[in-house]
This record gives sequence, C-alpha cells and structure tokens, in this order.
Amino acid sequence: MTRKVFGSAADAVADIGPGASLAVGGFGLCGIPDELIAAIAAGDATDLEVYSNNCGVDDRGLGILLTRNRIRRVTASYVGENKEFARQYLSGELEVELTPQGTLAEKLRAGGAGIPAFFTPAGVGTPVSDGGLPWRYAADGSVAVASPPKEVREFAGRQYVLEESITADFALVHARIGDAEGNLVFAKAAGNFNPLAAMAGRICIAQVEQLVEPGVLDPARVHLPGIFVDRIVHTGTQDKQIEKRTVAARKD
Repeated sequence: MTRKVFGSAADAVADIGPGASLAVGGFGLCGIPDELIAAIAAGDATDLEVYSNNCGVDDRGLGILLTRNRIRRVTASYVGENKEFARQYLSGELEVELTPQGTLAEKLRAGGAGIPAFFTPAGVGTPVSDGGLPWRYAADGSVAVASPPKEVREFAGRQYVLEESITADFALVHARIGDAEGNLVFAKAAGNFNPLAAMAGRICIAQVEQLVEPGVLDPARVHLPGIFVDRIVHTGTQDKQIEKRTVAARKD
C-alpha cells in the first residue's frame, strides 16, 4: 500500500493536464491543499474546471491558478475576497456557477457515494431552480451563458429542486495526519469540505502535514478511510494564512 506515497507534490499532480476537473478541499484559506495547488501552477495545465467552496483570494490558494488564467470554470458557494475573480467573471473570461453551500457539500458527497442526483428544498422559487443565473458574461456585459431551469417536484406538500451530483477527474485535499494506506485525519474546520472533495474525485491526492506508518492511527480517529485516497504527499507543517485579519482596538 506504500505505493500511494509520492516523493513530491509535483510528482503527485504530474498527470493533471489541460481540461481536467478538480474537486478542491478547504474553507477560505483553512485546510487548503496549497502545496498541490502550487505544483499545478508550476506546470502547464490550463482550462481547468474547479469545484470548491471558494476560489481562494488574490495570489493565495486557488487564486494562484486564477491569476495565471489556468481556470476556465468554477462551481462554488462563496466568491468574495478575490478581486481578480470578480474581474474575470464580469469581463467574460471565467464561467461561474454559484451554488448554495449546503447543496454544494451534498453534491460532492453524493458524487462520491455513487448517487447521481437528489432533491433539496434549497433554492426553490429562486433563479437557482428557475434558471437565468449568469454563468458567463460576454465582453459587452450581456449574459452569454445562463443557468437552465431545473426540475422541481413536490414531496409531502413541499417543493424540492433536483440537483445533479459532482464527480471530478481529481480531488486535491489537505489533512493534518495521514498514513501510508491513505487514512486521513483532518483538523477542525479543515474537515468541512476536504472529506467531501476527496470522495468526489476519481483520483484523490492528499497532502499531509504528518505521515505515519499503517496501523499507527486509531481507527476511531480516522475521518476519511484510505479507500477514497489514491496518492499521498508528506508536505510538513502548513504555513497557515489568515484570510481577513480583524483585531480589537486598544481600550487605552
């Protein structure tokens, strides 16, 4: 099982080529697979399609790929704090599908579980279900591509919209601890989207701060079993970034 361990992030992402789809873990700048993203940025993969809660910030996280014009399309729930993202979207350089956060989480989880679609009440009666959300703008500011309407069905007197699940060519995730068989342990908020992204990728690549031998981890501590993980890279302690620093004023 140690064949899952790769010597470097560059080796682990070497076969991610143009047009690949990526499910990327992390929440803001918390628990993002920064070393894997940097390795992709150092390569030549373009026209990438990304599924992630957000797209990083300017020059951090997925923002690194964005500023290098490597991303063609993004499905996300939150896109604030990134001026370059807004510029590319409004100028028609980037296609964006905004999705309610809980719906995005379930689309990833369901994709990993082999469930092709599901019904949810989130978004019923809004452009999420009715269609018309601008996915891509034209250079003149008009809407070039808009979201299509989705099926709405009633269950027990309540309306639900049909959402299709997500599967991606690759998943990129960050874990606090991993073993050579791919069992992963996530720290705190990093457990929000990393396990879901990992499940949705046909090939899951995990960067881990601490790599241990098989059998060291208590099975009760494992958050994601190794069956979902294909490649592991030991990247060491992560340089954790703060997305927006807010401090209290001195009282004196």
